[in-house]
Amino acid sequence: MKALRIISDEHQSLAGILHAVRFMLKEISAGHLVPDLKLFQAMVHYLDAYAEKRHHPKEDRLFTYLAKRTTEGAEALAKLAMQHAAAPQRIAHLEKALANFVANPACFDELSKAFNSYADFYRGHMMLEEEVVLPLIRRHLTEQDWADVDQEFLAEMDAKSGKDGSSENFAAMFTRLVECAPAPIGYGPRPYTD
Repeated sequence: MKALRIISDEHQSLAGILHAVRFMLKEISAGHLVPDLKLFQAMVHYLDAYAEKRHHPKEDRLFTYLAKRTTEGAEALAKLAMQHAAAPQRIAHLEKALANFVANPACFDELSKAFNSYADFYRGHMMLEEEVVLPLIRRHLTEQDWADVDQEFLAEMDAKSGKDGSSENFAAMFTRLVECAPAPIGYGPRPYTD
């Protein structure tokens, strides 16, 4: 059941980034924080490259095992599949709002609205997974299913760890984001640099 721990850990990381951006947007709106544009760009990149392009395919793989074992949860799986498929449009909307804000600080409200919409969606998305689908997975997968999916997840994580320089090291990126985010959600603030 290592796959469930991996999914849970990834959900925690993603929730942390979502919370951090929401916090920063509120602090900027209140005049307590100067926007760190590079930090915002890095966080949105993390949401795209990690959540949308790396995390969701792992979930899809896990969900396939459930679909083989039962029709229970089929409606939730169909909804999640549609949400995963819509990731490019969802992230493009957020990236556009951020680009507009970078080009023109007067577009702050657009960024705030776009991000809050994205965060609200993501919260509901993760709740559907954690409250409906993951309990079904715990109940229906066989020992052999767990052995297979765990092996697939670990192989994927090893191949895409980023430690060999062939792909992004998301663990290191997450650490940098936390280091630069303002307290109390991070250790900063300090400017995010490439």
